[in-house]
Amino acid sequence: MKLAIITTHPIQYNAPFFRLLQERGNITLKVFYTWGESVLANKFDPGFNKPISWDIPLLEGYEYEFPENTAKEKGSHHFLGIINPGLVKSLEAFDPKALLVFGWSFQSHLKVMRHFKDRRTVIVRGDSSLLDKIPFHKRWARNLFLRWVYRHADYALYAGQNNYAYFKKMGMKDRQLIYGPHAIDNNRFSDSGNLQEDEALSQRRDLSIPADAVVFLFAGKLEHKKAPDLLLQSFVSAGLQNAYLVIIGNGVQESLLKKKYAQYANIRFLDFQNQSRMPMIYRLADVFVLPSRGPDETWGLAVNEAMAAGKAILVSDRCGCAADLVQPGINGYIVKAGDEQDLREKLQILVADKNVLRTMGEASKKMITDFSYDKIADALEKLLLNHT
Repeated sequence: MKLAIITTHPIQYNAPFFRLLQERGNITLKVFYTWGESVLANKFDPGFNKPISWDIPLLEGYEYEFPENTAKEKGSHHFLGIINPGLVKSLEAFDPKALLVFGWSFQSHLKVMRHFKDRRTVIVRGDSSLLDKIPFHKRWARNLFLRWVYRHADYALYAGQNNYAYFKKMGMKDRQLIYGPHAIDNNRFSDSGNLQEDEALSQRRDLSIPADAVVFLFAGKLEHKKAPDLLLQSFVSAGLQNAYLVIIGNGVQESLLKKKYAQYANIRFLDFQNQSRMPMIYRLADVFVLPSRGPDETWGLAVNEAMAAGKAILVSDRCGCAADLVQPGINGYIVKAGDEQDLREKLQILVADKNVLRTMGEASKKMITDFSYDKIADALEKLLLNHT
């Protein structure tokens, strides 16, 4: 069974899954990275406002190809940023029984879906939701177009409840919807040997954070969508005792936020931390916070990482993962996006008892085991080996 995977560029969330799928031996896969080989150079990330190069292996353990991308402005931020004139020919040479397309919204990806419809099994993977507010006239036109797009797919590999609702709204039937939960490398973040814990304790001392303090952590792009500004404002106004907020990341809001909040004794700012350090970074905290206001906070895989590290979770209802990963009062809380009072009140609740936070973290770690690469591989193999 041959499977072609079409995606724009290597990322830390997909590469371990591709390796696992190959190692299981039931499917022969080849990944086609449509951005082209130029993506391997340090890539400027507008969200972080700096070049980013991941420091974990992304191209080991599976076969891949970089089709030539002839786009004038290469990138995954617009439809015409991915144009691969030779992609269809390369796919036909590989001769897969099925194609797994990550995202339709690029010229080449949509072309592949249209070309191979009724010739191969076409599976789409995305994590879009219906959470963002869109004016009626725009929503009507968008939905009409997307229904046409998804008619070129035989199946959708959906990530969670909000993503399932999206695909249903766009006309896909239950028989076409295959559950493949959004996942990260849980083992890398679970630290069964406690090595990351020791390093995190050392880092907390370096940051002059008392051992008995409650630490809230934000790790991500400092941009409007992620709402670090709202978190900082809510944290300060909450007047919490023996609590610290650690902000990890860079971005367009960075200079403004540091100018406004760096003088507070219980707030710490750290630059972007690469993947090899993130398992330790999560262990600096008792609670991971993702207060995104959107738009397009389709999931929030950092929440998966924090849960695997055994942390309590505080997320907004605009995060696609909230419905699947957070059980209020059990492993954290969900707040209304953009609501400073709600966020402030939840911070006050969470700071009250570190023992409760430990129990929530244990619940997170247990819950996230159901969101694994093996679950996605099981779903794909069952579909491909039984129905193609």
